[in-house]
Amino acid sequence: MISGSTLKLSTLTLFAVLFCTEFVRSAFLFSFLPNFAVDESGQTVALVGLAVSLHYTADTLIKCGAGYLLDRFSLRWLLPSTFVLMLSGLTVVFFSPYAWGIVAGSVMLGIGASPIWLICLEKIRLTERAAQMGAIYTVWMASMGLGPITVNLFDRGYEHAFRLMILLLFVGFIASFGINRTTPLHLRNVSFVDQAVGLWSKLVQLKWLLPGMVLQMTAAGLLLPILPGYAADDLSLSQPQYSMLLMSGGAGAILFLVPMGKLADRWGFKQMLVTGFATLTVCLALLVVSTPPPAFTMLLAFMLGLSYSAVLPAWNAVLSHLVPEDQKGTGWGVLSGIEGIGIMIGPIIGGWVSSQYTNVATISISIALMAVLALFYLILPQNKLVSAGGTLQYKKENANGLDRGN
Repeated sequence: MISGSTLKLSTLTLFAVLFCTEFVRSAFLFSFLPNFAVDESGQTVALVGLAVSLHYTADTLIKCGAGYLLDRFSLRWLLPSTFVLMLSGLTVVFFSPYAWGIVAGSVMLGIGASPIWLICLEKIRLTERAAQMGAIYTVWMASMGLGPITVNLFDRGYEHAFRLMILLLFVGFIASFGINRTTPLHLRNVSFVDQAVGLWSKLVQLKWLLPGMVLQMTAAGLLLPILPGYAADDLSLSQPQYSMLLMSGGAGAILFLVPMGKLADRWGFKQMLVTGFATLTVCLALLVVSTPPPAFTMLLAFMLGLSYSAVLPAWNAVLSHLVPEDQKGTGWGVLSGIEGIGIMIGPIIGGWVSSQYTNVATISISIALMAVLALFYLILPQNKLVSAGGTLQYKKENANGLDRGN
């Protein structure tokens, strides 16, 4: 039996690994890569979009296979090897003078970062799924916000930013040796293909979820290659103000992720998804049409983060009901692969639209997709979402858990 203190230490170590990974990934994708590639290497925004898309393509494709491996092999050496790959990818981007080096390094970083999420998602228990998702996403949002903010403080000091990211990846590499599986494996002898087919057949029955799985990631992916340029060129924000913008958005998400997760467990996932996407649409639209002063821009960023915190735990709690308990790694890998289709195509489209037209045109497409999602979940019958694992199923599981406790 595993003691509570051991379990808590393992969880904290896992969160440290997640923090280091996502800190570097967000710093790289949201700040370092767009600025370094364009200003230092003389590449185009379209190439940045391609590099980001291929990063997430690699991340998505590897997740499917990584989930299968995580269900069957020890984390002792599998996880440290991913940090070696990330360190190598970051080094290639920084020292290669060629466009292919930037793309190849981005892909290596995506492959290396891929398994971390699956390991975290394996920890989700049957009860209070949304609340647990909120805790994981709190760590993720903290790292995602601090990464670009910290790198921006160097103000074009690319060498200092590179050294910081290398240092954090090395810390994550050391910490990864302390992570082991905390529960025994009871696996059926089922091939990955058979498991994927079984999960796909379940998704076909729940086809109402598929549009949301792709479109919401596409809407987010559109914005990745243009954020720094939009802040500087369209909002006229300085580097410190851009850092404040990211901090405001991150604060709105971090402060409310856990409360929103608990609210979703009680209020219902449908209501949270409609509310979250509707407010995301309104806030982004206000940001585009009004060109607000910096103070109001920070407020809108905070509201965007708050709205995102309503969507993330509820949506991932719905997906968690699709994952077989004895094949969590594979299940999450396949689901992440389907979601990843959106994050693959989003940055390519966003970078191309920005290069051909304007940053505002890219954001307008993202706004339209979020509006469609809000309307979609509004008119989606409650039983379609509940049947995928909504509040009714949660209450049954929670009641069974309480009965066992008594």
